[in-house]
Amino acid sequence: MALALPEKDGRLVENIVHFTRALRKAGVGVGTAQLRTAIEAVQRAGFTKRRDFYFTLRACLIMRPEHLETYHQVFLLFWRDPEYLERMLKMMLPLVQAMGDEEDQKAQAAERRAAEALMDEQGRESQAPEREEIELDTRYSGSDNEILRGMDFEQMSAAEIVQAGRAIAKLRLPVEAIKTRRYRGATLGRKPDVRAMMRRSLRKGGEIDRLSLKTPRTRAPNLVALCDISGSMSVYSRMMMHFLHALVWAPNPSWGQVHGFTFGTQLSNVSRALHLKDVDHALEAAGRDAPDWQGGTRIGAALHRFNRDWSRRMLGQGAVVLLITDGLERGDTAELHREVERLSLSCRRLIWLNPLLRWGEFSPKAGGIRTILPFVDSFHACHSLNSLADLSRALSGPGEKSRLMGML
Repeated sequence: MALALPEKDGRLVENIVHFTRALRKAGVGVGTAQLRTAIEAVQRAGFTKRRDFYFTLRACLIMRPEHLETYHQVFLLFWRDPEYLERMLKMMLPLVQAMGDEEDQKAQAAERRAAEALMDEQGRESQAPEREEIELDTRYSGSDNEILRGMDFEQMSAAEIVQAGRAIAKLRLPVEAIKTRRYRGATLGRKPDVRAMMRRSLRKGGEIDRLSLKTPRTRAPNLVALCDISGSMSVYSRMMMHFLHALVWAPNPSWGQVHGFTFGTQLSNVSRALHLKDVDHALEAAGRDAPDWQGGTRIGAALHRFNRDWSRRMLGQGAVVLLITDGLERGDTAELHREVERLSLSCRRLIWLNPLLRWGEFSPKAGGIRTILPFVDSFHACHSLNSLADLSRALSGPGEKSRLMGML
């Protein structure tokens, strides 16, 4: 099948330039060197099928695995997708009308960003902002912020994801310090410090002049995050990487050490990438360390690898584990049951973050969800800024085992 170009005169180089501009508008970083390489690759390799042209441009323009879906949608819309008009009309429907048939009218996040990028590219000359519009945006900026905090990450545009990333960088996750077996001197301690009194009495001829008290020492607990990066979790896992990076670089951290792992079809340690100062560089390094972005889901196999290779060195001092996944297991649920049970016994608290909880009528019907649920201490959503802000209650509360068991 021959490729149909977006203009009748067939100026391929100009069309590739416009295509890269649309990618930039959709949030994909494409440099001039990449554009030049793509043009040379197309000219030298040639193409007779749409598939060849698609993969040639993708190999030259895409450097991060999380941009694959956005590239796919921009390519479909830009290079004459027959359903372009239909998809654009769906995205322009009011959100109030989406209550009737919610699944059919909901556009994917990458598709929406692609369409917005093309609309902005086509209508740039007609967009002349007026002064009244600027005053209106400033007046209702507080309301827009509330809408953004409650919006699902999956439905955000490219600009909204950038704003959400900045808001996530300001989030904090306070946690109560852990009491250790060691003690320190204190004025209002609960136990007498016999050693301190005996040392002081040696300087006074064996006389004990006053009572010394002591209290247990405290230390910040460690945090271990296991993040699902399969295809169904791609947008949410990217935002959770932003969140973990913010915890690592918090000015007054309440955690000891923050470790990050990603899993899809295999387990990858991205802790070193999260310790890079710049969040974009950190996400890029995490993408290189985890080659299975947007792949399948093997939760049981990934947890087995973690329990075997990493749990003893990271969970030995009362660490808290964040399990970030939708629970849609494709492997053996018997293995998943065994590994989740071992993980819950090894850590101080196991907190499950599941974006599927954004649905009010959520019910644990999938086999993977029903397997994991009995072993977690808390079960919370992670689909919006508000849901991430509510995590502080999950870590400060006593847990919710009774509510979780009632869901089964």
